[in-house]
Amino acid sequence: MNRDNDKGKTLLQRTLIMAAAVFGMLMFLIARLYYLQVYQGDKYLMLADENRISTRVLVPPRGSVFDRNGVVLATNEQNFQALIVAEQTPSVDMTLQNFKKIIPLDDEEENKIKEKILYNRKFLPVKLKDNLTWEEVSALLLNAPDLPGVFISEGLNRTYPLGEYTAHFLGYVGAVSDDEAKDNPLLMVPGFKIGKSGLEKQFEDELRGHGGNVKLEVNAYGRIMKEIERKNGIEGKSLYLTIDSRLQKFAQDAFGDNSGAAVVLDVHSGEILAFVSVPSFDPNLFTKGISHADWNKLLNNERNPLTNKAISGQYSPGSTFKIVVALAALEAGVIDKNTTFDCTGSMKLGNHLFHCWKHSGHGEQNVVEALKNSCDIFFYEVALQLGIEKIADMARKLGMGQATNVGLDNEKDGLIPDEAWKMARYGEKWQQGESVIAGIGQGYVLATPLQLVTMVSRVVNGGYAVNPTFQKLDLQDKGKIRKINISRKNIEIVKQGMFEVVNSKKGTANTAQFDIDGIKMGGKTGTTQVRRITLEERRKGILKDEDLPWKLRNHALFVGYAPQDKPKYAVAVVVEHGSSGSGVAAPIASKILQEAIKLNIN
Repeated sequence: MNRDNDKGKTLLQRTLIMAAAVFGMLMFLIARLYYLQVYQGDKYLMLADENRISTRVLVPPRGSVFDRNGVVLATNEQNFQALIVAEQTPSVDMTLQNFKKIIPLDDEEENKIKEKILYNRKFLPVKLKDNLTWEEVSALLLNAPDLPGVFISEGLNRTYPLGEYTAHFLGYVGAVSDDEAKDNPLLMVPGFKIGKSGLEKQFEDELRGHGGNVKLEVNAYGRIMKEIERKNGIEGKSLYLTIDSRLQKFAQDAFGDNSGAAVVLDVHSGEILAFVSVPSFDPNLFTKGISHADWNKLLNNERNPLTNKAISGQYSPGSTFKIVVALAALEAGVIDKNTTFDCTGSMKLGNHLFHCWKHSGHGEQNVVEALKNSCDIFFYEVALQLGIEKIADMARKLGMGQATNVGLDNEKDGLIPDEAWKMARYGEKWQQGESVIAGIGQGYVLATPLQLVTMVSRVVNGGYAVNPTFQKLDLQDKGKIRKINISRKNIEIVKQGMFEVVNSKKGTANTAQFDIDGIKMGGKTGTTQVRRITLEERRKGILKDEDLPWKLRNHALFVGYAPQDKPKYAVAVVVEHGSSGSGVAAPIASKILQEAIKLNIN
């Protein structure tokens, strides 16, 4: 009996303990629920809102670019993109498989998407496909239930209406790299593009604008239910350039199939009216993602369409440099207008014989005649008496030997050598023979087409140090252009020689002359060797350029200006391996100047 009582007591105790435990757990749950719903209610309400509210960055329209007459050079066109947010889909792989049933993705595209999702923050959208057609957008919207986390974004694509005509100065936009993003929300928007080269890069901050944002209510699948709040961004500033698109197209077309560069300046302001580098490329290829085939085609082209030859091409200026040497000699008093040298076709210095391009010689030559005939012997003699330091000093005054800082990447300095440069570069003293070669713009001397047109502008405008620019100058800025200390009288002597080059019957560019209602041009030809001619070849006979491979032919150059009495436009033309400055470069420059005069660009 006692044993039964003990068992009853034990059972009662256990029942009470279990009941107490259950009651305690129930009270704990009630307390926890009270705590979460009352004391932490606001916090979890906010978290719930964050789960149903999606905030997305609004990309601002990029500023447009116009020429001096308001012609559109760069603008934006509508672009639909399909994006995915990884945290809003239960299975990225399943969503991608469903997406591919509607819009095909190749293996490379799919792998890139998965890699981006893997390394991206899960709440950041990743681009699946852009440049969608309206039919593709409609199909995606229709199948939205099978594509959780996928949404359509309406954006803008950069487009260049004139294509290859503007590529080398405008540049192009491209995708933002991880280094460039730097946690900037706008730069992290899938498909967002920034300036990668040219003026698009130089004026990136102004053109980009400022992003806005939109708050959207989404369901559990990430589908947009409604828009809650929108804050529009600020459109980028428009850019107005000095380029005249009519002259730009004409100048580029004037090259035909040739390779090279041309630049046209307003000689009084330095405003760039045309800026040509050929062959060119279509910048629209880069904005939409260039294919491997197109990229390799550009990369493997021996004429280097991706190189901006107007600022990156460094060429021996050849006889165009005689303008600099003539002006330096006149300023130094080494010669005057009547000083002559006898050209017999060659000149001996030490054991070396220096030849004139005209083997029979030009006879007695003064500076105007030497420019007209491009007599090498005259400038050999002048360079010897003048010395490299005075030549270099004048060249630098006229804008050579240093980058113009026009605002484009990869601009080269060119090279104006002197004694200090030779010692620093080679640890050797400057030799007289090197002055002789420099006197005709060869040897170490190098210049870009932009430097050559700057040099001509500074001479024919009366000695004002204009700097090339893509932005229009106001009257106040024009009034601040520095005057170079050069005699007006000596400038007129050199200009007379340049006028004779084109307009004299025996001038080296006589075939390029024109007369438009009394308006004529002046200029200077140049032909520079790209290979060394040996003594053996001279004895056997020098091969004609047309008999040589294209890469071994001479470069053809011409610098000119018009009108002859009141200079307004200056041009520099370089035709790579064009063989003859007078036969190839001068006619191109003549056509360009004639067009500028007809257009009457102001």
